[in-house]
This record gives sequence, structure tokens and C-alpha cells, in this order.
Amino acid sequence: MQAKQLCVLIPSLEPDERLPVYVDALLAADFGQIVIVNDGSSAQYDAIFDSLAARERCVVLKHEVNRGKGQALRTGVAYIRDHTAFAGVITADADGQHTVHDTLLLADAMDEKKPELLLGSRDFSHKNKSIPFRSRFGNRATSTVFALLYGRWLPDTQTGLRAVSRACFDDLLAITGDRFEYEMNMLIYFSMHKIPFRIIPIETIYLEENKSSHFHPLRDSWRIYKLLLGSFLRFSAAAIVSLLVDYAVLSLLMLLWHDMDTVVLPVFGLLFSAKALIATPIARLCSAPCNFLLNKNFSFKVKESQGAAWRYAALALGVLIVTTLLFGWLNHFIPAHHEGLSLLLKGAIDIVLYFVNYRIQRNWVFKEKSCKNETECA
Repeated sequence: MQAKQLCVLIPSLEPDERLPVYVDALLAADFGQIVIVNDGSSAQYDAIFDSLAARERCVVLKHEVNRGKGQALRTGVAYIRDHTAFAGVITADADGQHTVHDTLLLADAMDEKKPELLLGSRDFSHKNKSIPFRSRFGNRATSTVFALLYGRWLPDTQTGLRAVSRACFDDLLAITGDRFEYEMNMLIYFSMHKIPFRIIPIETIYLEENKSSHFHPLRDSWRIYKLLLGSFLRFSAAAIVSLLVDYAVLSLLMLLWHDMDTVVLPVFGLLFSAKALIATPIARLCSAPCNFLLNKNFSFKVKESQGAAWRYAALALGVLIVTTLLFGWLNHFIPAHHEGLSLLLKGAIDIVLYFVNYRIQRNWVFKEKSCKNETECA
């Protein structure tokens, strides 16, 4: 897509001289318009914003008080949607980390007919020695967690250089989060709504170890991880409660049926411990309804998800079959009267299936028809 068809949106809080330089370079590159959101900067920065507003094809919007990067991005997107006809928007930071060349790379890659999220991705590999340790560690940790929970490896989850076509403007406005967590919420939203990501490698620039950034390591990291891990931590709590029910029933049956230790059943040509083969589904049938109600009302906070009970039942049946067959088969190799080892084996099987089960429940079982508030869903 040509640069003149696109608008560049830059949220800014108390910028330095790098912002006007970047804006002038973007205008020289023939971008259609530059929209800057002054997010509550103090009066001493008025001269910078006034000079930017005087430039042709440059618009400055203002928040009277600081409302956060997320709200600044929504303010800018709303203006572009309602007052312009540009085919898409590229968001960029005001601190000099994004070059005009990289911004043009995203412009060239955009397709106005495709609803997708383009991410300008920096190189966080160990080969790149220019990245501060805290930035490398934080980004890698977030990328790993995102991959485990949402099934997509994004090499740079914290990039501010992003682009979407006009078809996604309403999505950007529906995403919640007022500060830096908005950008993580964006990734979650696009993942949950099956909107594709496209990774565009860009130059990695850290000026003075990123001292000009307004990102607060503790406060903003807490907001991001609270959002990223919210439903997973609730899912884990629900799983613990359900697991206690499951293990209580299983332990009781294994102890009551200790006389069945020597009974072995042949199934599919394999030998299974009879008491394990029978006790496992009974325990799961007791814990499954408890887990369903906790996940629906507590973990994922689903108000309406038609068919969730049937989908959960299908998933539970599948997990039950896999768990039962694995436990029954492997338990045959454990010596009689070793109930403790049997329970450890059961735990190992459950852990292996845990992350798969979470993603299936989040993305399929408890997915609402319309989930516009991802903070609640997260």
C-alpha cells in the first residue's frame, strides 16, 4: 500500500526534539497524514506541539490530563476513522525507536482488503548485543507466556510499531486498557478473534538504554501480566479445586477396592489394572460438573456462550478417554499396593494435558459469540 493512503498515529507524552525530526521525515516520505496525541504533557512542551500542529498534513489532538498510551491510541484511531478516509493506520512511538524506513516497510506490506495486524518486530536474540538485559528478558518472558496460552509465538510483544487496515478500526476502539496494557490486550483480542498476525522485521534501536520511555517497570509490567495471565490463574484455581474433588474420589475408591489389585483386564490387546480403569472415570464424572461451573462463571466469566455445556462435555469425554487409557495402561506396570505411585502417575498425565485443555476451553468451549471487552474475558 502506498504511504499516501495511510495515516501515522503517534501518542506522545513530554517529547524531546526527536519527535519533530521523525514527523518531518514521515511527511517527506509522503505519508497521507500524521496524527499526534498530546497525552497530558505539561505546558513547557506546548511549543513542540504547536510547531507540529503548524505543519501541513499534521494534526495534534490533546488530552488535558495524562490518560495513558492505550487511551491516546483510541483517541487517535477514533479521529482517523471519523474525520478521514485513509485506508489504514500505522502506530509508532515518539521516542526515536522507529525509523521512517521501518514505517515504510509496514506500509508496503499492508493490504487494505485484509483484516490483519502487522507487527514491526525487533531482534531480541542473543546475537543482538544492543538490547538492555531487562528489555530482552521481559520481552522473551512475555513471548513465551503468550505462546503457551494463545498458541502463537510473537518475537516482539512490546513493539509500538503496528499497522492495521481500516477494516480493523472498530476492533481497535473496542479493545480496552488505558495504559501500556492496551498493546497486550490488542494481541489477545486479535488472537481470540482469529485475526491474523504478520511479523515484519525492523531495526532494533535503544537510545541511552531506553531511558526516555515512560514505561514503569513494576507498575506497567503488573498491568500487562495481570491481563495476560488473568484467566489462566483463575483457570488454575478452578483446576485445583476440581483436582481435589477428583483425587478425593479416586483415592477413596482405590482404597475401598484394594482387593482388586490383582484383577487385570485386557483392552485393545493391552493389560489394564481393573480398579484404575473403573475408578478413574467415576472420579472424573464427579469433578467435571464442578470444573464446568467454576470455569464458566469464574475463570472465563462467560455471560452467554450457546452450546458451552455440550462442547465442555465433548472435551471432557475426550480427556477422560485419553486419561483413562494412559493411566490404566501405565498403572499396570506399578507394583500392587503402591497407591501413592498410582496417584503420582495420574498427576503427571494431568499436567501434560493441562495447557492443551486450557487453550481448547478458552478458544472453543467458553468462547462468546461477541467478546468486545477483552479485559473481562482475560
